Amino acid sequence: MKKKIDEEYVNSEVSKIEDGDLDMVMKNKEEIDKKFAGTGLKKYAEMGKIMFGMLKDYKKGEFKQVPWFSIAAVVFAMLYIFNPLDIVPDFIPGLGYVDDFAIFTIVLRFIETDLHAYLDWKIDEAKS
Repeated sequence: MKKKIDEEYVNSEVSKIEDGDLDMVMKNKEEIDKKFAGTGLKKYAEMGKIMFGMLKDYKKGEFKQVPWFSIAAVVFAMLYIFNPLDIVPDFIPGLGYVDDFAIFTIVLRFIETDLHAYLDWKIDEAKS
């Protein structure tokens, strides 16, 4: 039975994310970046870079002003995008990335405020 991609599904999956999942995302950054780049959607690729930056700074202990839920949501989205055999397999022409972008969009809505706080922090850090 296919799972319905909606906020409830994302919430339930985000609650399962652990520290080891963050490590897995960071180890596979290049592969995830390639998936973003291959889509031709610059906005998603740029947002993905910002999210990776936030994960990296969180992992290094430099940016801790973010709730675990936001970190877990980003990790979930990245793992979902990395997985080629998700709800709609990526090899299906024209449809393979639709579910990936649906998950990514829902996660963006969840973490928008924290992402803005991270960008503000990065600007302040650059000024220092």
